[in-house]
Amino acid sequence: MRTARFLPLILLVAALVFGVARAIDNSYVFFAGYVVLQYIVLAIAWNILGGYTGYVNFGTPAFLAIGAYASVALYKIVPLPIPLLMLIGGVLSGIVGLGTGYLTLRLRGAFFSIATLALSVVVQTLVTNWDFVGGSRGAYIIRPMAAPLIGGGYIDYLCLLMLLLVVLSVVIARAIEHSKLGYGFATIRDDEAAAEASGVPTLRLKLMATTLSGALMGMAGAPLPYYVTYLDPASGFSLTYAVNAIAMPLIGGTASWIGPILGAVILGTVQQLVTVTISSAANLLIVGLILVGFVIVAPNGIVGLVRGWRR
Repeated sequence: MRTARFLPLILLVAALVFGVARAIDNSYVFFAGYVVLQYIVLAIAWNILGGYTGYVNFGTPAFLAIGAYASVALYKIVPLPIPLLMLIGGVLSGIVGLGTGYLTLRLRGAFFSIATLALSVVVQTLVTNWDFVGGSRGAYIIRPMAAPLIGGGYIDYLCLLMLLLVVLSVVIARAIEHSKLGYGFATIRDDEAAAEASGVPTLRLKLMATTLSGALMGMAGAPLPYYVTYLDPASGFSLTYAVNAIAMPLIGGTASWIGPILGAVILGTVQQLVTVTISSAANLLIVGLILVGFVIVAPNGIVGLVRGWRR
């Protein structure tokens, strides 16, 4: 299906999801739904670099927090509409992704992964010592009570924006997968040395992957301060983001755009259920158990398992 036909279809699905959520008339649906939608964006963004290109990125919290703290900084200077904050967060995180890619993508394998982990530590250290955005004390955000344009609670509005970002992320990921860019990413993942010898511009492609991945993560992080109303380095750079961003595509399947969506919906929903029934402290334990189970039963994820049954 071409993108021109796929876009109206996914917009229709998004409208149905939002309509059903409004019909349920329960604010928790939007609180939990926002988290799941955010994880979908993070999983898709991670998969652009980690799944399509084969470079494992542990720096998800850094890119997410850049978008979040950009919103905090602008809130203190001049409050802007959330869509504009998402755009700014995406640009800033994309620039950081481009710079990080240029400096680190000559590294390969575990060395690149360690470099992205170091990026997260460096950004967290800078934010912790930046008093303007609250430093180690954190910062409070007073969000409006009512949602603009659509009415209802403000979380409904944030959820709608995150749903639209999911649509954008899915369209981008699907377009990449079915384009020459996606084939170029695949050659890097399969054998980078052979790709270079064949004339594939590997460095340029990897820079595009890090920029796109970082930009989407930054856009996902921009509304976060308005969702939690209090943001500190411990929550903004939570290990949960890094673990989930990796686990969700692996569970769903990294070879397809739909894999990260499946993994995020399953893991995100289970974590929300565990949070309200047991404790949020058990979330990472649940992720670990599910991930181990899928590594044993379906090492290529749900998509790989289904493709195996079809053959």
